[in-house]
Amino acid sequence: MSASAVFELACEVLEAESDLSRLEARGTIRLALKKAGLEAHAIDRDQMCVVTEKILPEELVARGIEPRAVLPTLVRRLRSLTGDTSKRVSPESIFRKLAGDA
Repeated sequence: MSASAVFELACEVLEAESDLSRLEARGTIRLALKKAGLEAHAIDRDQMCVVTEKILPEELVARGIEPRAVLPTLVRRLRSLTGDTSKRVSPESIFRKLAGDA
C-alpha cells in the first residue's frame, strides 16, 4: 500500500531539517509509527502529531539528532495540513495500546 500524504510530508520535513537521507528519514518515521502500532498508509494528521511529539524524539536522539532542532518545524507543518484529518484512533488509544492496555 502507498503511504499517506501525512507520512510523506513528515518524511520530507525530517529529511530537510536534519542530516538524514531520504531513506533514513523514512525509516526513522516508520520505526516511530511501528512503536505506536500505526502504519504509514493509514496515519492521519492528528496521529502523526502525537507520534512526532511523544515517540519520534527518542528515535532522533538515537540517531544523534537534537529533537528541538527538528520537531517544531515538523509539528507546525503537520498542523498546517487541511483536508480529512478525522481521527481513526484517538491519541489516548495509541498510548493505551503502547502500555498493553488495549
